[in-house]
Amino acid sequence: GEITNFIKVWLTAYASLSYCYFSAKVLPKGGAARLAAFLPVVCLFLLLPLQLHSVHLIGTTGFFLAWLSTFKLLLFAFDKGPLSTPLISLPRFIAVASLPIVLQQKSKSQGKLNQKSFLNYAIKAVLFALIIKTYDYEDRIHRRIIVVLYCFHIYLCLEIMLAVAAAAARWLLSAELEPQFNEPYLSTSLQDFWGRRWNLMVTRMLRPTVYFPVLDWSTGIVGRDWAQLPAVMSTFVVSGMMHELIFYYFGRVRPTWEITWFFVLHGACVVVEIAVKKAVGCRWRLPRFVGTAMTAGFVFSTGMWLFFPQFLRCKADERGLAEIAAAGAFVKDVVRAMVNS
Repeated sequence: GEITNFIKVWLTAYASLSYCYFSAKVLPKGGAARLAAFLPVVCLFLLLPLQLHSVHLIGTTGFFLAWLSTFKLLLFAFDKGPLSTPLISLPRFIAVASLPIVLQQKSKSQGKLNQKSFLNYAIKAVLFALIIKTYDYEDRIHRRIIVVLYCFHIYLCLEIMLAVAAAAARWLLSAELEPQFNEPYLSTSLQDFWGRRWNLMVTRMLRPTVYFPVLDWSTGIVGRDWAQLPAVMSTFVVSGMMHELIFYYFGRVRPTWEITWFFVLHGACVVVEIAVKKAVGCRWRLPRFVGTAMTAGFVFSTGMWLFFPQFLRCKADERGLAEIAAAGAFVKDVVRAMVNS
């Protein structure tokens, strides 16, 4: 039943995106008419994840449709963003709109990058499998260690999931795709972590939808030099609200706003970091290993304080592990049946 609902949800999404594609052909570019035509689809995408109950399917659908697709459609309504590419075909339009991908031109170094990525993802897949196996001994491991494992679990799950989506689009569209992560565990600062390494698809969506409009607006108030600060803060607040929405899909309970405060705190710290860099310039800089250790420690500690309590409260961890166990048992039964036959 859940798989059937999942298929129905995505078929509905594809039909809605086809409507947007053909509507844009006859409506003026960058105007209220396009926005009015797309708003029903935006509202529909916000409701579609509520048709699902599986943690993994909700997370995927909520992230892809309710967040990324709605932002892309809002940009497209004003003839901006990745969907506004001239002469884009319907299959490519649907893929770019519904998946966390951005098409790019193939470079000479791309083949080497793909070879490196294959080994990189193979190692991460093994680590992810080891973490899943570790959960079998959860009753013998301290709870805080389990929460740390959840941090790695979420990162590895996201990176593998987005890599699979990108590989599927590469195979179907014969196009090279921009990376989704850039080794976030090597970040030397919070600005480096959020702006250049963690979930780059979200960063690429938040910049034109939130950051740049607020930057332009605040320039006339505080000047160009300091306009970056309210723009950064606004971006983190919107990111927090969207994460609250995803967590609501998981638990269907009234939000307690820890997730929003997590991003507000990180936004405030990034603002301070930018201000300090402006003040001292290049005259003083932390050693790389110190910056990396401090960044990782801050992300982990604040995550366990504000991010994971709501995640655990809706029992997303228990439900997700139960789904993985059920999927593993199904695969074992299939393999056993094939061997016996």
